[in-house]
Amino acid sequence: MEASRHCSLQMKQESSQSCQTEACALQACLSANTYSPERCHTHLKRLYQCCSKLYHDRAQNNGTGHVNGSQSSDQESISTACPMSSVVERWLKRHP
Repeated sequence: MEASRHCSLQMKQESSQSCQTEACALQACLSANTYSPERCHTHLKRLYQCCSKLYHDRAQNNGTGHVNGSQSSDQESISTACPMSSVVERWLKRHP
């Protein structure tokens, strides 16, 4: 339960953080299922879909790197909840 308490505290601090809700749901699932990712596939897919949308939105913003007024380089994730874009896209291609 420590992970879920940390996640709820983090969500209060970062209420506007993109994909944080999905990341916390995944963490709760992993904690409840003894870190068995195969039991949390739906949560993982939701997180990666959310992250993919963030990266797509950034690209649609004429490549300026601005999302909701923030700046991000190509090598950085645009959310602390999201892995790098290449990781997200590779995972989604392998898990349609």
